[in-house]
Amino acid sequence: MLTAVDWLGVSVAVRWLLGWWLSRHLTPLPQARLQNQPAVSVLIPARNEEATLNHLLAGLRCQTLQPLEVIVIDDHSSDQTADVAQAAAQLLPLKLVQPPPLPPGWCGKTWALHNGVQQSAGEVLVFLDADTEPAAQLLESLVAQQQRLGGLVSVQPFHRTERLYEQLSLLFNLVGLMAVPLGPRCGVAFGPAMATSREHYLRSGGHQAVASKVVEDWFLAHRYEQAGLPVSAFIGDQQIAYRMYPGGLGDLVVGFDKNFATAAGEVRWPWMLAVVLWLSGLFWAAWCLPASLLGWPLVGDPEPWRHAVVYGAYALQLMVITQRVGRFRWSPVVFPVPVLFFLGVFLLAIVNLERGSVQWKGRSVSTR
Repeated sequence: MLTAVDWLGVSVAVRWLLGWWLSRHLTPLPQARLQNQPAVSVLIPARNEEATLNHLLAGLRCQTLQPLEVIVIDDHSSDQTADVAQAAAQLLPLKLVQPPPLPPGWCGKTWALHNGVQQSAGEVLVFLDADTEPAAQLLESLVAQQQRLGGLVSVQPFHRTERLYEQLSLLFNLVGLMAVPLGPRCGVAFGPAMATSREHYLRSGGHQAVASKVVEDWFLAHRYEQAGLPVSAFIGDQQIAYRMYPGGLGDLVVGFDKNFATAAGEVRWPWMLAVVLWLSGLFWAAWCLPASLLGWPLVGDPEPWRHAVVYGAYALQLMVITQRVGRFRWSPVVFPVPVLFFLGVFLLAIVNLERGSVQWKGRSVSTR
């Protein structure tokens, strides 16, 4: 007969297996042939992006599908973002736009893109965040999938990390993808890279319909579905990357805090329950090996070798799964450190949710 310790071991094993099940749907953006050569407008909202914008513009110059126009919407930057854009105008069909002052009831990004669309001419609209780095085939693959599937098609970029603190974002990247369905007609959208026809954008109500939303991609997806239009999402492994929050640890904390506080309520509860169960096993593994070695409080068998096996199993799982999500070299091995960071930002998000706002890029952003 199984003892309580045996059942605990079975429970941890089941939760570990659940991690593999949750990662099975990480579907890369497929490569496909264009049905025709559409006129494509690329729209880039940019606020204080002088350090990242040039990587995107350089990537756009090398695309196998060349856009009709590239519209950079300079959202009242206080740095050299506009100069970076103007310098690229010699090599790209680039238009620099500055929207009117931000009106009440709008977020900066939704206002920027709303104004950019009004000044665009393409039949297909592609929205790219200023910190994205597309491979040469990105536009062709993204537009081809939009032609095939219709509605809104988006891609979550591969997270390229450089500095040590960026490794702490391991769980935010992974949980954000595990907690939602992906693939054709999944009903989820990722704001860094999206494509839609102008006709479908207008039918959904566009960014005007989600003017006040911080996570505008989630709510724009809802608007498309309400209009009877499909919403599809993929991961950008080998096709598009970005380096999130290169400004330092403070930006990383506030950035994830902002998204956490405003998006958590949009996750469908069965997916959230599955992710929470997997996380509980990960947290258990993160605690038990150090606890067994250092004599901390521990439920179950105190033998370190058993906990070392569980720890190794979760570390291996993280190393395998995250290869398609981002460049995380050491953090899967010492995953208790990202676990502590994840819990700290989660608690901060709860505080800011009650407070009602966070500061981001010089603006107060509502978390409600």
